[in-house]
Amino acid sequence: MATAIPQSAARRRRPDSPKKNLEARTTDEKGSKDEVVWGKTPGGIVFRVPTTHDVLTALFHPSYPKSHLDILNLGLLGLQLVLFAYLSNHVARIFFLFYFAFWRAAYDLGLGWVLTKQSKKKWIVREVQRLGWLDESRKPAIRAWIKKQLAGKMGKDYSFDDLPLEYNTWLLFRQLVDIILLNDFLAYCMFAFSCFRVPTGLSLGVHIMRWIGGIALIAFNLWVKTEAHHVVKDYGWYWGDVFFQRGALVFDGVFEMAPHPMYSVGYAGYYGLSLIVGSYPVLFASLAAHACQFAFLVFFENPHIERMYGQRKLLAKRTPLSRPESYPESDLKSRPLARTSSQVSDTPSFTDGETATETETETESNIHSPGHSPSSSVSRERSTSSEKDPLIKRTRTKSVNQHDLLNRYFRKDVIGFKNIDLLRGSDIKLVLLVAYVLLISSIPSSLSHSATLSLYFFHALFWRFVHSVGLGVLLRAQSNHKYMVRHYIKHYHYQEGAAGAVVEAFANWKQIYTLSLSMTYVSFIVLAWKTYHIPTNWTVGDELLRHTLGGLLIALHVWAATESLQVLGVFGWFFGDFFIEDYPATLEYTGIYRYLNNPERTMSGAAFFGFALISGSKLVFFLAVISHLAHWGFLHFVENPHMAKLYGSSIRKDAGLTKVIKKVTHKQAKLIRQRAPELGRVAQEVRGTFEKVYEETAEVVEDFLSKSKPRIEGVVQDTKFLLQQSRERLVITRIASDISSYDTSKYTMSVLASKQPSLGATKFHLGEPIRVRWSAPELHSRKDWIGIYRLGANRSNLVTKTSSLGMWAPVHDEEWDGDVPLLGHSSSRAQDKDHASDQLEHGEVVFKGDILPWLPGKYEIRYHHDGKYNVMSMAGPLEIYVEKPVVMDYESVRSTLSHIVVLCLDSDPSLIPLSASGSGSDNEHSDGSGGDPDDFRFWSEKQAKRIAIGIKEAFDVEYAPEIIVADANVASLTRRILVSRELLER
Repeated sequence: MATAIPQSAARRRRPDSPKKNLEARTTDEKGSKDEVVWGKTPGGIVFRVPTTHDVLTALFHPSYPKSHLDILNLGLLGLQLVLFAYLSNHVARIFFLFYFAFWRAAYDLGLGWVLTKQSKKKWIVREVQRLGWLDESRKPAIRAWIKKQLAGKMGKDYSFDDLPLEYNTWLLFRQLVDIILLNDFLAYCMFAFSCFRVPTGLSLGVHIMRWIGGIALIAFNLWVKTEAHHVVKDYGWYWGDVFFQRGALVFDGVFEMAPHPMYSVGYAGYYGLSLIVGSYPVLFASLAAHACQFAFLVFFENPHIERMYGQRKLLAKRTPLSRPESYPESDLKSRPLARTSSQVSDTPSFTDGETATETETETESNIHSPGHSPSSSVSRERSTSSEKDPLIKRTRTKSVNQHDLLNRYFRKDVIGFKNIDLLRGSDIKLVLLVAYVLLISSIPSSLSHSATLSLYFFHALFWRFVHSVGLGVLLRAQSNHKYMVRHYIKHYHYQEGAAGAVVEAFANWKQIYTLSLSMTYVSFIVLAWKTYHIPTNWTVGDELLRHTLGGLLIALHVWAATESLQVLGVFGWFFGDFFIEDYPATLEYTGIYRYLNNPERTMSGAAFFGFALISGSKLVFFLAVISHLAHWGFLHFVENPHMAKLYGSSIRKDAGLTKVIKKVTHKQAKLIRQRAPELGRVAQEVRGTFEKVYEETAEVVEDFLSKSKPRIEGVVQDTKFLLQQSRERLVITRIASDISSYDTSKYTMSVLASKQPSLGATKFHLGEPIRVRWSAPELHSRKDWIGIYRLGANRSNLVTKTSSLGMWAPVHDEEWDGDVPLLGHSSSRAQDKDHASDQLEHGEVVFKGDILPWLPGKYEIRYHHDGKYNVMSMAGPLEIYVEKPVVMDYESVRSTLSHIVVLCLDSDPSLIPLSASGSGSDNEHSDGSGGDPDDFRFWSEKQAKRIAIGIKEAFDVEYAPEIIVADANVASLTRRILVSRELLER
């Protein structure tokens, strides 16, 4: 079933006040008569939301009136039942497989495409406006028919004429969704029933367990869907927020149990029915359909969440950490949940972490407030202190902030095999070691098969011992005695004192940990490879089932690792709180940690058992168990004591999943006591016995389930100039049919001079706005537009055949919404040519920001007709250049760089350095944060890429955008450029 509102924090709704409690409970659509639910359209119209009814009641209850669309829906459902009864099993399997694929595509692809366009451009509402379906003056018959369809299904509080167009359009859209969802569900059931069989070779007990398990999964599926609908109501079920806003929503109950429950555990019934019918085709069809649903989530749901509720974050914002002037490093702890400071990263994000539960939500309204650092916007915060260590005591000379600390300790570190740089010694060593292991394992051995397996088993066991035991002992010593930092202080000299020892100790720890972790997984996979044999017959025995379940466990491992990494960050991944003590101590239960206190212990070992299933080897399974127990020991003796020392009683006891289980259990127990008091008394006695056993074994069981897992971090590569050139050709040229009605000689353009008069009108500095003055006949198309192109990219002067790559602007910008012309404006007025005059209309278009060319070179400007690619006038060529300093001294480089930075930041006063704004070096930033007047900030990484391009052109020094973000200071970048130039000129 559909869900418009997964439980992520991106679904926070604050239509009235950004500081409104995110967990305020929404009004029930079937609440008391005194409760009123108010909605608000994008245009600002506030209206009372009427009561709605769920589809099953409205469609199948005989007392409810049926609309024409309901009759169509019932007819399609009835047709499926007739075909199932009429067709043979063989024909029914084929037919219902394709029929199910059709409705699944209509759901995930069709609805996903339509809802995406509605989310971005309000496309559905605009199409209804354009077609006039709800306009009584244009299409009275259609409007009357739609009114009849909707009014018959609503209650007495519904008034078609009084409600805004957005709400009525949503109700009409619901009818389409009901048809798709119900037919999709029934088509799947018909396909599954047509594939029903009784597997041979299984005992009666296995058959009984198969049916019990299948029925349990189906019942669980129904419970999840029912509970989810109870929480989000019809408004969330049918993606109401794509059309209008309606109050705040709460995500408790089943939404605390699992991420996106209606897309994840809400499809358990697929696998329950697969178990009952005993069919591999049904299982694989279920997996494919479930994958399509996740694609719907990734490509529509999550982007919609980011657009609707995401909040931009400043890059390179230096949030000071409040600390006394003199302090020991051991007093500055930072370990937000499972060795993480969940957001100690300056990576831009449109959405913050998911909402915490219970009391953790009390401070979430502060997360989005300006000047609030990620680590300070936490659910629980606790300052900790440990014994002062004179060895590493230091006095602050400059305010410390998270941005600079992060870039001091982390520098594109390798996670898994991401961020590999073969020119870094540690990276090339890792690559060569892994390559040698894989190469040796592929060479035939002269040893016997059993001796070869023993060799690879002990090789994998050795690396597991090194990773869990060896590194565990090292980390425990670091936690208790700062062993690694003391080692580097004792044996190496640092001009900056102990701070240098901490940096080097942590840098070497990261390399050791990455090497150990990589070899642990590589050696395990090599052992599984050596024990694996490709099945000769996949349909015999459990071969296909083992491979399928093994692949699913590996996929679960990868997903859980990715989700955990998003919360942990590099700080938590590398156990940063064992070394870095400048971050404040915080606990955050967001993302996957909202549902599980420690997902590592429940999911991270899944891949080991997945490989064991695929290989079918008892030896691999034995090693998987050993790995599980080894990591349990690591958590019990190393990580848990460190966590307790830092956070103590502030560590949460019950995760979201545990809360849901307890809530359901208590609810059922209460019902039993009410209906059967005697049975309730017996149950209470049994419960007391079990509680006693639980108290004695809880700690052992809790730690036994603990596991660790690798994390995967994606890195986006910068787009190269050659790729940009190839993209220019990716355009479908559209040509107007009425071009002969216009006199192109009356269209003219002129480029206004740059702010530097000496350069004339043909040269503009990189980032400098370009102003174009145009003239056109009075009756020109209101959809005319002007684009900038590389000189020579288009051979024809009549038609443009290359893409502008976003460097374009409409002639009448006020009549456009983004790249879509607004309704009500004529696209072409050539039909009035008989009344045309010789009068010309004049205007001006300004190219700035993202629509400017951000690569130096020569360009031309083209005026296009009616939203098409017919060229009416041309101007240019003009040149985009970057000013270079005359001499490479500090003042010249600083002056040139400051000019580049200001232009690349769009001259935004809130971003540019105070030293370049002319407001004086003593003034504070607009947010009151103060700081160095040479500091600057960004709204997006695009601006950092612009500065990197300007530096490359002006100083012939190439930096990655991450370097620009890390420095974010004119003086610091100037010194970096001078040092780089000196090194390059040697």
